[in-house]
Amino acid sequence: MPDFAWIFKMAGRDFRKNLSRLLLFVSSIVVGIAALVAISSFGENLVRDIDDQAKELLGADLVLENNKPLGEQAIDSLALEIASEVNFASMVAFPKKDASRLTQVRALEGNFPFYGKLETLPTEGEADFRSGGKKALVEKALLTQFDAQVGDSIKIGKVLFEIVGELQKVPGQTGITASVAPAVYIPLAYLEETGLVQYGSRVEYSRYLQFPAGTQVDQLIEPFESQWEVDRIDADTVEDRKESTGRSFANLSNFLSLVAFIALLLGCVGVASAVNVFVKEKLASVAVLRCLGVPSLEVLLIYLVEIVGMGLVGAMIGSLMGTALQFVLPVVFSDFLPVEVSVGISWKSIGFGMVTGLLVSLLFALLPLLKVRKVSPMATLRPETADTTLLKDPARWAVMLGILLFILGFSFYLLGKLTWAIGFTLFVLIAFGVLWGVGMAIMWSVRRFLPLSLSYPWRQALSNLYRPNNQTISLIATIGLGTAMISTLFFLQNQLLQEAKFADKEDQPNLLLFDIQTPQLEAVKTKVIAQNMRVLQEVPIVTMQLNAINGITKKANEELPEEENYSRWLYNREFRVTYRDTLISSEQLTDGALIPKGARGDSIFVSFEKGFAEGNGFKLGDKVEFNVQGRPITTYIGSFRDVKFNQVSTNFLVIFPSGVLEEAPKFHVIITKTKDDRQAAEVQSEIVREFPNISIINLGTIVATLEEILGKISFVIQFMAFFSIATGILVLISSLIISKYQRMRESILLRTLGASSALVRLINTLEYFFLGSLASLSGILLSFFATFLLGKFVFQMNFSLAWKEGLVIYLAITLLTIVLGWLNGRKIINQAPMEILRGNG
Repeated sequence: MPDFAWIFKMAGRDFRKNLSRLLLFVSSIVVGIAALVAISSFGENLVRDIDDQAKELLGADLVLENNKPLGEQAIDSLALEIASEVNFASMVAFPKKDASRLTQVRALEGNFPFYGKLETLPTEGEADFRSGGKKALVEKALLTQFDAQVGDSIKIGKVLFEIVGELQKVPGQTGITASVAPAVYIPLAYLEETGLVQYGSRVEYSRYLQFPAGTQVDQLIEPFESQWEVDRIDADTVEDRKESTGRSFANLSNFLSLVAFIALLLGCVGVASAVNVFVKEKLASVAVLRCLGVPSLEVLLIYLVEIVGMGLVGAMIGSLMGTALQFVLPVVFSDFLPVEVSVGISWKSIGFGMVTGLLVSLLFALLPLLKVRKVSPMATLRPETADTTLLKDPARWAVMLGILLFILGFSFYLLGKLTWAIGFTLFVLIAFGVLWGVGMAIMWSVRRFLPLSLSYPWRQALSNLYRPNNQTISLIATIGLGTAMISTLFFLQNQLLQEAKFADKEDQPNLLLFDIQTPQLEAVKTKVIAQNMRVLQEVPIVTMQLNAINGITKKANEELPEEENYSRWLYNREFRVTYRDTLISSEQLTDGALIPKGARGDSIFVSFEKGFAEGNGFKLGDKVEFNVQGRPITTYIGSFRDVKFNQVSTNFLVIFPSGVLEEAPKFHVIITKTKDDRQAAEVQSEIVREFPNISIINLGTIVATLEEILGKISFVIQFMAFFSIATGILVLISSLIISKYQRMRESILLRTLGASSALVRLINTLEYFFLGSLASLSGILLSFFATFLLGKFVFQMNFSLAWKEGLVIYLAITLLTIVLGWLNGRKIINQAPMEILRGNG
């Protein structure tokens, strides 16, 4: 039975002697623990606030939505108060600037929101808006863009409205939503006068209902749900909104926790590396203890107590830092949050961080620490010859298995799906495996192929990469993975923006005009041509819904077993289709053929987009009945097309042959290209003045909006990736300090042999240059590969080598490594050898 009193006494003595060095061991995990605790606390507070502010998220007790007027509903009589809204995208114009933009027009009637409020500047703006008259509330982003202010006019359709308030906040709306679709509120009473809602306009009708306090709304609506299903009316309650919002942000919190967990794992590599150096330096002490008859288990426990104690200290420091850090997170994520997030101490999160920190420091320290079991008493007289290799030590294999199970279990706890957890674990293993392999390959190559023709400083610096107690692999793993995360973000963002900047490319369209009514078509084309612009595409669009698939109606579909039925979404959605007998440049036929009308009797053959068809169980030859404005049309699937939706074109899930839909109610889209933004603005202004119902998308504006959104998203990801880089830097600093004594002995030897301070400084600088270069290049190359995979399989875009961004990241990481190395070694290099010997004698 081990003598625990003696073990703790010996651990205490050694702990006091090595306190500063042991603190460095655990500093690596502090940042990761801080990130985990902060994200966990933030997530817990967010869930609570979503629960508390759920009514403000929805603004009502019940919301009914449809793309057709709702008419009277039986539930209306049960409500205390009702409000209505018609929501659609349309052009608005600022007469003072003679400029226009596509926005989200929300025509409102009633006192919505019943919970929360429309926050405006000035504060009386909302009351003024509701007092009657042609008044509007305008999103602050729109006012800023057109240099407009309260008191100015805004033209919506044919009507001029006075801006009486600058919208600061709308219940349930995030900053990102405001950037993508800035809103303009107008009174519903003037909607018809604007002339904007015409055939083909994508309009959403909403009804907001408030019920007496304490009403169980989910139970109240049960008798009405079957009829709403038939009428394709979507009902949203407070509980529905709370559940969907909570689920979305729980997923976000879990994703961020995984990013923090990666930072923690990087720190753990630093812990394992530092403990490995610590153990090597303690081998002589261990051998002495073994000579005195101390069992190997007790020797192991002495050092294990030290490591566990410092792991506990590190977890405590990280938890305290994380608790403080959570006060910053609501500011960082403000553009993505639909609620006001409170902050406070979360003991659950602190406990979570403490347990996690203690467990990871124990697991990763045990891997090198188990070597002391193999140290024999004879090591006091001759070099250690005990077999301590990993391959022949079952205990260390068991620890490796424990680490693997911990990563799998932790990721499963966060993600809730075993397949995702396995995928994340494999990602971690592959990333670390690749970087470990790179480090091993570099050390082997340097040792095997180091040219003797190189000058002495270069040879010595390269040799230091594989000297005893080197930290090459751990630094390449930690700094390399942190660099890979940051680099992948930059490269992917750059590639998305390059892909989006199609407006600058030769012969690529950059202006889309849609919602053009048939009587307006020729006049609009004339205006486009008069500006010396070509009509690149003119496309008719017909709106329809789906009645039946292979004879199975919506009602019959709901009675089928889950594995046999079609998605309910197919029957509820609205299809916008066109008709033609040829393919366009963004399409490629994959199966079947485009079959013109009359080629096979009276049957009508349509073409489906391949991914959409396969995802919903459609096959060639399937019978599909569409409802075109109340008229059923029976069709058969004659072909599948591969459609490149990322190209600027009118791409459709379904296309009909010519000769079927020409007489159906329709609207038109025209695609053209302008020479520059000025011409685009002139055309936009002229057409909107004469035809206010027509909406125009300037792709230059879309790119600018995309840049803004990507900037906000990348800031958040950079903030999280910072933890990985910070951990890598801490590992670098601790590695340099831990190996300080090794470098000190090398410097003494070199100085004694006559080397100047300048020569020693050059050797160290070159070594840090090689370490920084190898770590950053490994991470950058890994990120190039990750960017290629994400571009090809997720975003379906061509890979382009972002070598300029890669060069900047390489220089930054390498320079940082050199600077930290200089700061660490400057005292040793500048002192005389005898001073160092006396100081350490």
